[in-house]
Amino acid sequence: MNAYRDIKKNRVTRSRAFKVTSLGLIILVLTLVLGLTSACNNKNEKKVGIILTSSHTALESARTGLLDHLPEEDSDTRINIKWVLRDAEGDMSIAKSTAGEFVKEQFDLIVSIATPASQKAVEAVQNTDIPVVFIAVTDPVEAGLVDNWDEPGGQVTGVCDIAAVEPQIDLLMEIIPETENLGVIYNPKEPNSKVQIAMLYDIAEKYRLTVVEATVDSTMNVPDAARSLVGEVDVIWVPTDNTAIAAFQSILNVCLGNYIPVFASDVDTVEEGAIGAYGTDYYVVGQQGRKIVLRILSGEEPADIPIEMVPVTKLAFNMQTAERMGITIPQELLDQATHIFE
Repeated sequence: MNAYRDIKKNRVTRSRAFKVTSLGLIILVLTLVLGLTSACNNKNEKKVGIILTSSHTALESARTGLLDHLPEEDSDTRINIKWVLRDAEGDMSIAKSTAGEFVKEQFDLIVSIATPASQKAVEAVQNTDIPVVFIAVTDPVEAGLVDNWDEPGGQVTGVCDIAAVEPQIDLLMEIIPETENLGVIYNPKEPNSKVQIAMLYDIAEKYRLTVVEATVDSTMNVPDAARSLVGEVDVIWVPTDNTAIAAFQSILNVCLGNYIPVFASDVDTVEEGAIGAYGTDYYVVGQQGRKIVLRILSGEEPADIPIEMVPVTKLAFNMQTAERMGITIPQELLDQATHIFE
């Protein structure tokens, strides 16, 4: 009887050992399969670095548009992208070092948002084959990013956000026709701003406006620049200048405290408190940039992709600021508005 129990016990032990061994083999096989799958996915993954010039509402809208899937994308056509975002916080030494890191780590593509960061990205990829897609750049030729709008050549292309200045000043004058002295705050080191200011002077002749400049080289200087215009101007206009817009709240505070109407060049800044603007939808700018990124990662050459422009389609008003300033916006303009912020 004892011998029978020993034989039975040995059979049970061997059975359990077999089950444990089999389970171990299954786990091992699954681990290998998952590991190979992961390695395959990583192999097909594209690393795209994003350099944001600074965190203000317009550029953040562009970034959101860039990262959001396009309506026409589906699970079968999506490219496996690992996005790496860096904010230069308005400091171009950070933008330069970030671009250098992306190049050193051999990223597949770099996206630069706004002119200053784009200049650093293009400098960094010299003597490499890493493409750059810029978005929210006013004039890429003036900024030295490409040689030609239609045939950019090389490894750089992107999306332009240039907004005609004349309709913006027309809007301002329709609302406040008695304006004689127009203040403008901008950073002369930003090529995008220099282009807009040149346009402004051409249009100023049409209305016999005197343009009063307050220039800045950092966001820290913006409050003093705004205060320097008090008593000197009837209205302040803020172009799509990254330095000024990043510190727009300080401009708004000065304007509200001194009853100086302030207008902007983009919808997002109107939402922050500017009275009105004809502007570009920066979310759409970002979406257009995403399309170009996908085209390049799918095999197209940046040299063959013309610079794209996003049309100015947005008319926005901030009713709260207008009321605080005692400004009445004509009903016919309100009827045309795409955005009204209460």
